[in-house]
Amino acid sequence: MSKVAVGAALTAFISVFLTVGVSASAQTFPEKSVRLVVGFAAGGGTDTIARVIGKKLADKWPHALVVDNRPGADGSIATELVANSPPDGYTLVMVSNAHTITPFLRKLAYDPVKDFAPVTLAASTPNLLVVHPILPVGNVKELVALAKARPGQLTFGSSGAGTSPFLAMELLKSMTKISIVHVPYKGSNPAVIDLMGGHIQLMFGAIPTVGPHVKSGKLRAIAISSPKRWPLFPDLPTVSESLPGFEAATWYGVLAPAATPPAIVNRLQNDMAGALRQPDVSAFVTGRGFEAIGNKPDEFAQIIQRDMQKWGKLLRALGVAAAAR
Repeated sequence: MSKVAVGAALTAFISVFLTVGVSASAQTFPEKSVRLVVGFAAGGGTDTIARVIGKKLADKWPHALVVDNRPGADGSIATELVANSPPDGYTLVMVSNAHTITPFLRKLAYDPVKDFAPVTLAASTPNLLVVHPILPVGNVKELVALAKARPGQLTFGSSGAGTSPFLAMELLKSMTKISIVHVPYKGSNPAVIDLMGGHIQLMFGAIPTVGPHVKSGKLRAIAISSPKRWPLFPDLPTVSESLPGFEAATWYGVLAPAATPPAIVNRLQNDMAGALRQPDVSAFVTGRGFEAIGNKPDEFAQIIQRDMQKWGKLLRALGVAAAAR
């Protein structure tokens, strides 16, 4: 046998050996605690979904999944930490769709695509388009007509430029060519308080944030940002019923460091998706305005790419991205 043939055979043997070793490791995974880093404070949507998964996996795994909150910089502090962690499946990050927005707002020490291996899109929640009850509109078409009749006179609130509710409204404005003035707040709750007080007229808000006020009658919901109607508000039309193609949800997903073995990624996805499919978990998240998903890594990767293109285009058009850089 020639030296070339011997070398090729040795390379093939090593490849098979390593593949078998990784597969065996995936079967026994996890052999120690897994850390799921969350870039936001305890109690928010990202943290809630992370802890629901962690609690359920405690029944399946011999070692705990530990949630580690590292808030700051729209989640990028936690994301950078995980990008620089060993690619062994034991350090993960739970991100929101801010992961696809932040790269256009500030310079990052990591690449949001190349430095990560998507595991699963765990859950999502749409935004409700809510107005002060005195505003004389009952649907999207009436809102657009009023805004066109009173250009620049209506105001909407958000927790800041680049956030999901802000982008939802800017997408609506872009698609309808209307002028509504943005009023930024230091958080969603202050914006909601001012909306209920009549200081602003409308906003997009996540269901867990504005849903209770809609139920109490303090705010009126006129549409929802999901592509389909939502179980908690089955009679509420989607924005896309008036504006085809409109979609602006907030989602939460798990990423591993790049180069994490596919067998480990698939094991993580399978176990997390299984946890999300449990009836008690599904009931818990649905009751709080979320939808449990648990899709495949390649499907999650496509969503990340799609949203980066979508929001990047909008932010550049607004001039926000250029100003931030």
